[in-house]
Amino acid sequence: MKLKISSPEDFWSGVMFIAFGALAIYVSRDYPMGSAMRMGPGYFPTAIGLCLIALGAAVTATGFKLKGEGIGRWPWRSMVVLSVGFATYAWGIDNLGFIPSLAILIGLVSVASRDYRWKEVIVSMAVLIAGSWAVFIYALGLPYPLFWWSY
Repeated sequence: MKLKISSPEDFWSGVMFIAFGALAIYVSRDYPMGSAMRMGPGYFPTAIGLCLIALGAAVTATGFKLKGEGIGRWPWRSMVVLSVGFATYAWGIDNLGFIPSLAILIGLVSVASRDYRWKEVIVSMAVLIAGSWAVFIYALGLPYPLFWWSY
């Protein structure tokens, strides 16, 4: 019996899950495990790694069973814009403040897709910033400065 990959997108995403799960287990191998009642720092990453490996095995198996569309062109624009957006947010949270860095992130992430409308981006920006402020600043009390002048 010869196995043929009929859904390469499922197969390769399953392999990715398996690789991330194995990496999580590898990185946490030197941490003490503890027990289920008194978890050590290695318990959670190992458990998540095992879950990722199981999920990856299931998804990889569907790559042999289901018929997929195939993997298309590599989305370079999206990958570059998303990477720049996350890097800008990481830099901006300390230098620009919480709200401007979120606005830049949401704007850049929206541009990663070719199907965006500026009115929708502005509305989602307002809703996401308000929700993030409500959760992280107001409810959780995280000490992020809102703007660069509030340091």
